[in-house]
Parts: sequence; C-alpha cells; structure tokens
Amino acid sequence: MSKVLCVLYDDPVDGYPKSYPRDDLPKIERYPGGQTLPTPKAIDFKPGMLLGSVSGELGLRKYVEALGHTLIVTSDKDGPNSVFERELPDAEVVISQPFWPAYLTAERIAKAKKLKLAVTAGIGSDHVDLQAAIDRKVTVAEVTYSNSISVSEHVVMMILSLVRNYIPSYQWVVKGGWNIADCVERSYDVEGMHVGTVAAGRIGLAVLRRLKPFDMHLHYYERHRLPEAVEKELNLAWHPNVEDMVKVCDVVTINAPLHPETEGLFNDKLLSNMKRGAYLVNTARGKICDRDAIVRALESGQLAGYAGDVWFPQPAPKDHPWRTMPHHGMTPHISGTSLSAQARYAAGTREILECWFERRPIREEYLIVDGGKLAGAGAHSYTAGDATGGSEAAAKFENAR
Repeated sequence: MSKVLCVLYDDPVDGYPKSYPRDDLPKIERYPGGQTLPTPKAIDFKPGMLLGSVSGELGLRKYVEALGHTLIVTSDKDGPNSVFERELPDAEVVISQPFWPAYLTAERIAKAKKLKLAVTAGIGSDHVDLQAAIDRKVTVAEVTYSNSISVSEHVVMMILSLVRNYIPSYQWVVKGGWNIADCVERSYDVEGMHVGTVAAGRIGLAVLRRLKPFDMHLHYYERHRLPEAVEKELNLAWHPNVEDMVKVCDVVTINAPLHPETEGLFNDKLLSNMKRGAYLVNTARGKICDRDAIVRALESGQLAGYAGDVWFPQPAPKDHPWRTMPHHGMTPHISGTSLSAQARYAAGTREILECWFERRPIREEYLIVDGGKLAGAGAHSYTAGDATGGSEAAAKFENAR
C-alpha cells in the first residue's frame, strides 16, 4: 500500500465554507484547441466547492483510502520540522499546488527513497527540481490547461486595474472620499496601447485573444512561433527576442515557465530597455523578475505599475518589498485557483492517480518528466535543471510570515 502526501493551503480564517455564493458552475465541454477536460472515472466532490485548502483535500480521501492507501494532507511544508519533511521519506506520491508549493529540491528527492510520482494540482512544476526527478526516474505530472484560462482572465483584470488606476480609486471610496482628481491623475485608456506577452503558449495566447477586442496592438515573443493563420487572425507582431519586444510595448505580460533561461530575466538592464511608464504584469513565476530591480523601477518611474500574483518564495514573508512598493497591484498566488479552476485540477489529479494506481499510461499532455527524461508538456516547456532553490528560501523566511 502507498502513502500519498498532499500539500494544500490553509482553510479560510473563518473556517471551511458551509455555503457558497453560487449554486453551480458553467459547463465547459472542451478547452480551446480541442483538448478534453479531465476524465476521471468518478469524483467525490461537487464542482464549485473549495477543494484546494486542507479541508477540501482535492476531493481525494474517499478514493485513496478505498484503495487501501494512506492520504496525508497538510499545509505545513517548510523547514526541517515540517509535517511535509517528516512524512516525505516513505511517500510514494507527492501532490502539491503552485500556489502553496511543496518544494521538491534535489536534497528532498534524495531523502524520499520511495518517491515515484510528483503531481502538480494545476500547472507549473518548477517547484520540483526536474533534473533530480530525471536522475531518480521520478514521474512528474501536472493537470495541463486546467487553469490556463483562469490565469489569462486574471492577467486582463490586472492590466485594466493598473492602467485605469482602479485600486487607489477603490481605496478612496473605502476611506469615504470623492477624490476624483487623485483617482484619475494616473488613469489611462488601454485603447491604442501596445501590449506584448513573453511566451504565447496556452495562457499567453489566451491573454492576446481577450485583449484584441480592446483595440490594442498585440505583440509576442515565443521561441515556438505561432502559426501564420493565428498571427493574421489576431494581427500579431512576433519578435525574435524579449529585448526587441519590450522596447515598443506600453504593457508587458509574462506568461513563460520558470527554468534556467527565464530566471531573473527582468533585471535592471531589461527593465531599462522598456518604455518609461510601461506596466508589467507577472502571473508566471516570481523568480522571472529580479525582486529588487522591480522595486527600483517603480520608485524611479521607469515602470508605472507592476502587478502579479507570483512571488519568491511562496508564501511571501511579511517583509517582502513587493508588499509595500509603490504603484503595485499584487495578490497572493490566486490566479489559477478560482473555484472553477479547482474543479478541473482536482478532477485531473484524480485522473492521474487512477492511471498511476491502475498502471495505465498518464495522458501525454499531463507529463513533465517520465522515464528519466522530459516528456509531454515538459519537453515543450522546460529545460533540465533546477530553478527553484525554494525550500531553503522558504525555510529562511519561515519565521517572518
């Protein structure tokens, strides 16, 4: 029998919900492009429930325990005395979400002698040292596309919030004011602006599709260039490198995976090449941006605004400078864990586990590492290597939260 170790974020401060604002979710048959939604044999939850927190358990307990396996669910993931660290050595399966990542570093993988499968409930497996997983022949899988559209909607929301100066305007209302001039002194229209995405995979392309009706000029950088028909449909301008694209954009959105080639990409040098007063939105991974360079660019006015929901480490310490820097629109890492998205990635996690325990092949598009090499979506999105170092950083800041 196997141990399944699942790391999820904490329940709401007022307790697990007894009811929800809506009674159901819209029914979606397929993702854009035709990929089917997760197809587990069954689910033990009602779509629309809070599944990503500890009490939600991704709806897995009944299924896992019915097979005779053990399910451990915890939010305690950082540091040598954490529940995660204690339970890891004899776990066969580890499940984690990008929003509250259980960093599987090379050191932790070496300790996990029985580890065979690491599942990301969602998308983005950079919290796993992929090279260590390759070397140990640990299978890494994620629920591809499950929350891509959720993230793209969040990107559009953040772009509009920054450009229209929404958050400060809302705060004037809360404070009882009617300070119109204060609200609009940093407010613009997005119409006619040039916006570019770093990477145009599922999320980046979905962002571009959603921005087209705003009559913005659309740009993209992507090492796998989009088909000519898509470029014509959206009137896209492709750029051969990031430096070329950011020079012409009023808004830049980052939608690339984290790997050694993208880590620290937005540093002082690249930010200085952007248009003065540009906006930067990052819902990809925090380490793609140099933390302190972002602060300097906002303080100098080189950037007019920065928004995103990805930090490093995650959860971010209380003294993280992105909490207090000027003109930001940061949120915790929530873009891909709406209740709608949770229903899909919980079902996808169940599908992966069904395949694993029944010794059936996991969908190719779900695979990141398989058989000692990058596979499936991983072969398209990642390069071998470790770009996290996450558990060490999280442990360092554990007491600062």
